[in-house]
Order: sequence, then C-alpha cells, then structure tokens
Amino acid sequence: MKWANVKLFALNLWHNATTPKTFYLLYTIFILLTAYAAVSSIQNHIIQNDIRKDHQVKARQSWEANPDKHPHRMAHFGTFAFRINSILGIFDYGLESFTGNTVFLEAHRQNSVNFSEATFSTGTLRFGELSLALLLQLVLPLILFFIGFSSVAADRQNGTLKILLSQGATWKEILFGKSIGLLGISLLFYIPIFLIVTITFLVFGDQAVKDFRWTRLLIIGLGYLAFLFVVSALTIIVSTSSSNPKNALLRLLGIWLLLVVLLPKSAQAMGNYWFPTPSKLAFQSAIEKEAIQKGDSHNPDDPHYNKLRDSVLTAHNVSEVTDLPFNYSGFVMREGEKITSNLYKKHHANLINIYRNQNDVTRFSSFINPFTAIKQLSMIMAGTDFSSYIDFQYQADTYRYQLAQAMNELQMEYISPKKKSGSEGKTHVVGHEHWEEFSDFSHKPMTFSNSIKEAFPILTSMILWIIIAFGLLLFTSKKARAI
Repeated sequence: MKWANVKLFALNLWHNATTPKTFYLLYTIFILLTAYAAVSSIQNHIIQNDIRKDHQVKARQSWEANPDKHPHRMAHFGTFAFRINSILGIFDYGLESFTGNTVFLEAHRQNSVNFSEATFSTGTLRFGELSLALLLQLVLPLILFFIGFSSVAADRQNGTLKILLSQGATWKEILFGKSIGLLGISLLFYIPIFLIVTITFLVFGDQAVKDFRWTRLLIIGLGYLAFLFVVSALTIIVSTSSSNPKNALLRLLGIWLLLVVLLPKSAQAMGNYWFPTPSKLAFQSAIEKEAIQKGDSHNPDDPHYNKLRDSVLTAHNVSEVTDLPFNYSGFVMREGEKITSNLYKKHHANLINIYRNQNDVTRFSSFINPFTAIKQLSMIMAGTDFSSYIDFQYQADTYRYQLAQAMNELQMEYISPKKKSGSEGKTHVVGHEHWEEFSDFSHKPMTFSNSIKEAFPILTSMILWIIIAFGLLLFTSKKARAI
C-alpha cells in the first residue's frame, strides 16, 4: 500500500466534498448550532451553579442564625446539600437534567435528591437537549453519512473505479484514503467544538478544583476522534458494498436509526425488564419495617433500648440514667442514628445495585454499538453520569450522618443528665456558637480514579471498535468489486 496514493484519495474526497456550495451551507448551519449550544450551555452552567452556591450559603446562614437550642432540635432543623455541576457539564449534559441537585439533610431520615430540571419541564425534554456532545454524537455522524455515502458507490456507477484499479491503485489505498479523507472532513466540524470547550475551561473553570479536568478533556477528545474514525470507516465500507449511491444512503440511514434509536432503547427496556426496581413506597416500607424490628430510639419502652440501658447502667455501675456522666438521651439518639443509617445504607446499596445492573446492560451494549460507547465515555469523563450522581448522594449522606452525630455528642456533653431530658428552658440548650463549629457542606467532584474505573469497559470497547474498523476495511478491500 503506497501512502502517496492513500493521500491522493484522501485529498480527492476532501475536494469533492468541499467543492459544492451546499457543503458550506451545511457547515454554516452546523457552526450556528454549535454557537447556540455553546452559549446556552455556558449560560445554564453559570446560572445553575450560581443559584446552587447562593442557596448553599443561605442554608448555612440559616443554620448559624439559630439561637441557643437543644442539639436534637438542631439535628431535626437540618440543612441542605446542593450539587455543583462540573465544568465539563457545559460540553455534555448527561443525566444532569434528570437527576436532582438538592437534598434536605436531617436526623434519622435519608431524603431523596430533588429539584431536577425535568420535574419543572414539559415533556419535550425527553427528546434531548441540544448540547455540544449531542452534535458530535448524533448530528455529525449523520452529516458524514450524507457526505460519504456516494464516495465509492458513485465511482463504481460511473466507471471511475475500473480506471483507478487498472492504473495500479489498490482497494486498500482507495478505502483507507477515502476513510482518512472523510475523517479530515469530520475534523472541520469537531475542532471548533473542542476549541470552545478548551476556551471555556480557561475562562470559566475554577483552577483550584482538583478534578483532573484537562486529563478528562484529553480522554474525551481522543474518544471522539476514535468514534469519528469508526463512523468514517463505516461510511466508506457501506458505500463500497452497495451497488449504487441510493442503496448506500438508505443503508446508512438504517444503520443510524438502529444504532442511535433502536439499540439504546432496547438496552434500556431489557435492563428494566431483567432488573425491576421496587417502588418508592415498597423501598421505604422495607426500611421502616426493619427499623421497627431493630428498635425505636424515640420509644422509651422499646425492648432493644431497654436492654441497651441496662447494659450501660451495668457498665458504669449505676442504677439510674441520671447518674451517668453523660446525657443518656443523647447516647440513645447516637445509637439510633447509627442503626437507622446502617439500615438505609444496606437497602440503598441494594437499590443502587439494581440500577447499576440496569445501566450495565446499556454500558456493555457499547461492544455492539459505538454510539453507546462514546455517549457513555463522554458522560463519565464529564462527571454527568449516574455514578457521579450516586457519589453526590454518598457525600451528602455522609455529611448528614456526621452532622446528626455531632449534635448527639453535644447533647451528651452539654445537656445535664441530672434533669429530665427535654428541650424546654435554658437548662436544656447549648450555645449557638456551637453551630458554627461544624463545617458547611461542600460538594466535591467524583475522583478521577473512580471515573476511570467506571469508564474502563467503555475504553476497552472503543479500542475494539478501532480494531474492528481496521479489520472491516481490510476485509472489504479483499471482497470489493469494481463492477
């Protein structure tokens, strides 16, 4: 295979594709869509994060503004945790619009994350949002199909292929040259988007946040280059194996519908069928049922806590809880928080495993669908995937648990055990300065190591798709015919 001939075929496809005025009209429309998607995503990112940060500050101010109060009341007063969208969310929205961003944190309860954009939107959101990632994942492949569908089929129809082959050109040179040429065309559409994201990083990115954003961007960039090569190779292969340009176009459109619509929807449906999720009512009922069996920390006659009280009295060699060196009610609340939190974590882990199994059906379908592979890789590296959302839930619940236990520790230490437990009167409160001692919630992006772990199957599938694309080009070059 002579690389000079490969270069010649690549330049020939480039010239044929960029000469018609319709190409520049199409390119202008794509650039306008890119500009619109970039401006709207940047605005949405800035507005949403400003709102969340502002409400996080207000929640903290509300927490610190509480007067002297009983610590357990403060634990139930609670606070809020807000999820901050990563800077790469400008490029790929992922699940950001469908997962909540706010959770109320209080003692004894693990509340759900609420206020997703989907809850305030019309049904049109299910058709997707125009993002920079969407342009590369769905629109650009369709453009490449329209540009490259006739690249080989038309040459066969007008007899050009017979002349090229008779003059010493090989099928390998033709197919690889045209694939590289079509990939070069795709870079005209790809590079502006990549530059926009890079500039956005420099202008709006918080450099103090250690989230490996440049490494993530590099992986995303290489992933899309691999994806565009696969799409380009697929276009040339279908064009080569089709008898005429019309058949090639119809086949490519059918492939686009299959890979973009039918396979992803089928994978989701199969995941839901194979791993059904319990209803919210069933999930909460299961937790409450087991919590009742374990014991109710608010019930003074609960058998579990009666045994606990007897063991504590024996350990301290006293006969009454008022003789203990700490507030016994705070001790009970601390034990109750530990039990309910462990119960919730167990049931929540089971629920998350169901969701992960559902998502795994889609994730591993990337081995048969390159469109799914690039979508999954893009979301994971952008921090807008399901795992990043679960990571926020974990951070919020960890903070909630620490806050509740800190209030229980204050009760044990500062509320007198000599008096009947209660929160009425100044003898049953602690100073408001203690509210400031507990740090505010701050959402941290999912660690890069965990993101890579999530993306490993996807990266493997992308490498396999590159190998498959090369293999299919070689296989087609041996089977192709000039007539």
